[in-house]
Amino acid sequence: MRIEFTTQGGIAHFPGLARPVVIDTDTLTEAEASELARLLEAARFFERPAGAVPPRRGAADCRQYTITAEGADRLHTVNVFEPVEDPALQPLLRFLQTKARELRRGSGGS
Repeated sequence: MRIEFTTQGGIAHFPGLARPVVIDTDTLTEAEASELARLLEAARFFERPAGAVPPRRGAADCRQYTITAEGADRLHTVNVFEPVEDPALQPLLRFLQTKARELRRGSGGS
């Protein structure tokens, strides 16, 4: 499975964060790949609508996350605004943020 993860906006916007990060399960450890699959399933990712629920009124400078997951027979994109209040999405988002930071540090961006 291949995940493309993009972060946009926020108070301290850094252009480098806006570049998509690709997380390929073939490059993850077996434990990380299993955890990612579990988190996608728990969040019912492929059943979610693509459009994001707009941020709450008065919530300026919100970050937006775009998550595109591509598997053997599926391709789906979900957009999410902070604050992410859905408890099923929070662990998936934390996992992707952590992996994105690791990949940006290790490979200079993507």
